Amino acid sequence: MTAGPEVVRLKWGREATADRSEMVVVGTVVASGPEVTWVRVPVPTETGTMATTDLLVDLQDDLVSDDTSKTLGRLKLSPLDEKAWPTECDDELQSVSEQPSARKDGKERQLLYSDDETLPEIVDPPPDLKWDDPYYDIARRQIVEVAGDDNFGRKVIVVSACRMPPSHQLDHTQLLKYLKHTLDKYVESDYSVVYFHYGLNSQNKPSFAWLLEAYKEFDRKYKKNIKALYIVHPTRFIKALLVVFKPIISMKFGRKILYVNHLSELEQYLKCERMVIPQCVKRYDERIQAAQKLKPQEPKKQLPHQQFGISLQELREKDPEHKAMPLVMEQTSTYIKKHGLNKEGIFRRSANVFLVKEVLEKYNNGVPVDFETYNDVHLAAVILKTFLRELPEPLLTYNLYNKVVSLGKVQENKQIETIAEMIKFLPEDNYTVLRYLVEFLGEIADYSDLNKMTASNLALVFGPALLWAKDAAISLNAINPINNFTQLLFENYTEIFPAK
Repeated sequence: MTAGPEVVRLKWGREATADRSEMVVVGTVVASGPEVTWVRVPVPTETGTMATTDLLVDLQDDLVSDDTSKTLGRLKLSPLDEKAWPTECDDELQSVSEQPSARKDGKERQLLYSDDETLPEIVDPPPDLKWDDPYYDIARRQIVEVAGDDNFGRKVIVVSACRMPPSHQLDHTQLLKYLKHTLDKYVESDYSVVYFHYGLNSQNKPSFAWLLEAYKEFDRKYKKNIKALYIVHPTRFIKALLVVFKPIISMKFGRKILYVNHLSELEQYLKCERMVIPQCVKRYDERIQAAQKLKPQEPKKQLPHQQFGISLQELREKDPEHKAMPLVMEQTSTYIKKHGLNKEGIFRRSANVFLVKEVLEKYNNGVPVDFETYNDVHLAAVILKTFLRELPEPLLTYNLYNKVVSLGKVQENKQIETIAEMIKFLPEDNYTVLRYLVEFLGEIADYSDLNKMTASNLALVFGPALLWAKDAAISLNAINPINNFTQLLFENYTEIFPAK
């Protein structure tokens, strides 16, 4: 078997086509024996959708090894390329003042950017961020945040390009360390990444060399459990960039990359209202939808047997026997107790997306669900977490949010007593369900030597499912206090809940 051609240089360029329209060209110089061939990969300049599979997954897995440093070593950047990163001069990325009002073909252009939004979005530092934090300068900008779970029970990491300042004001080495620091807390579980591309421009765009270094830093530890990378509001630039990385991206990882053109499309994967979405991204999305004359999605009507997305009180009233324990919680916990107490990584693994949708539809349509037929304990675990996340108000209620987040200010020897006092004010249905859940998860933790799910690990999974803010997404600095509260709840439930 002969060795494949060696990639020796990457270049960018722009060419005029026969019809005088412009297209971005990503070229790869390959050496095959004594000959050198220039391979042109055109990237269309029109805003049509380009499927990820067309760009990324026509390579065979065996062409790419886990040793990315060896593969990256074959990529040599022209000195000119580093000085002249291709600017995002797509029509949708130019400021209003720079955009001509009409194209040469006479068609009007839709102006989507405004001058003030080409600047980075400035946000206040998180209230719990300490000035002596080693990542203070990065964390205060909230470029990287954690946004709870997606619709399939996976943690969501959010990266917002619009919050990146000009490159000379940002230590990109620290940014890379902070991103790894954030991911390190979640990479042992399945997780997803949402990248808001809007706001990346020639001023704040990191260097190509940094991107290569970043890809090399994120080894198999980080890639193994990432289940989806959502690129929101992709441009020709980001699609072209993926073409450049094509020689070093495996087919398996390529399938995880999804382009999302509108926030409404993102809703099928996660709840946008609980995410950290920059305001400028929301405004940009509104302008896109207005320009394309998209109709807003109509709210879904509640089904007669609806089990997800309605309050505990409604569920009890709808139940023929008026049980306080919801059917979903009762059936999932029973199945997990029977089959999952010793299952390693229970509640940390995701399940088949299609099966999750199928089970949700069955419950909401009053069709009996028998988990024995699915023979997948992780499916039951995901359904349980989904039920908690779908509640219109968190199980711990909005009223307790500020108290929970501020628990760290209470003296340690009084925190258990404080928690016990807090939960006394929960509605009766919430208190009953919380007690049942905590006792059940306490049983899971008792088998942590087998399933590896200690109270700390369970808190990491269930914290964001038990509590979230009413009018804002959970920030990374709010998640930590919520997880600490949840861990104390799990570790000390016999003291917090009086004996029956």
